[in-house]
Amino acid sequence: MRKIFAPFIFLAAFATYSFAQNNDLLTQVKTISADAKGIVGVYAHVLESGDTLSYNAYSRLVMHSVFKLPIAMTVLNLVDKGKYKLDQKIKVRKRDMAPNTWSPMRDKYPDGAEIPLSEILNYMVSQSDNTACDFMLKKLGGPQVVDDYIKSLGVKGIAVKVSEAEMAAEWTAQYLNWGKPADLVQLLEICYNDSALSKASNDFLMKAMLATTTGPHRLRGLLPADAVVAHKTGTSPTNAEGLSPATNDIGIITLPNGKHLVIAVMVCNSKADEATRDAVIAKIAKAAWDYYGK
Repeated sequence: MRKIFAPFIFLAAFATYSFAQNNDLLTQVKTISADAKGIVGVYAHVLESGDTLSYNAYSRLVMHSVFKLPIAMTVLNLVDKGKYKLDQKIKVRKRDMAPNTWSPMRDKYPDGAEIPLSEILNYMVSQSDNTACDFMLKKLGGPQVVDDYIKSLGVKGIAVKVSEAEMAAEWTAQYLNWGKPADLVQLLEICYNDSALSKASNDFLMKAMLATTTGPHRLRGLLPADAVVAHKTGTSPTNAEGLSPATNDIGIITLPNGKHLVIAVMVCNSKADEATRDAVIAKIAKAAWDYYGK
């Protein structure tokens, strides 16, 4: 694998951006973020009112498994074009079932199987399956295909350059898959508004995100148990020095007043433990829920 340099490409902008946002809420976000002992990026937008919260929202932050949302969208675009069908069975071989990585799909089918595309996508999105992810990336033709598709939608602040296997093989590789919180919210809004994919494909994707099992203590952590949250998480490993490049959750939250909060919270290069990083995301989501849900 090629040698990768420039592991700190995200250090482009730490500034706080303010666009008619509530200063009290912004102050809460700043206070909560201090616990992360790293960089926290937040962008939130209420679709029906246009209210916006922005904090380090234009910094390049490590995505990790958040990049599985762009991959899923790229696949579903090909479904819409007739190249694939969701009920189509696809041969996944034993050699595709990578060991030593998070993969419920591999655990169910250790010797490979013919698996419906819909099931592979659900593993990738709802359970953040790394084997399903890299299998689909290879099927698509590599990360650049995903990167090109997302940019064709007008979303410029997302970069998809390497696979899960490449990130696992070389520590610095994970920094090549980055996203700006504001652009990730833009991508979620494209899904919500059915402005890129068909309604059927968007409905499938939203259902998969509603079924997400990872990160229960992040966006959902302090919200009511029955809160409707369609989301995608991303989590990096932690190195020997206690550095965690990515603890993320992005999603669409239905507020108590019926409005929809599209939000990305990304904790980058944190020295805090996982419970604290999760709590930072949960507290920010709860503060936004309380303020915008009135």
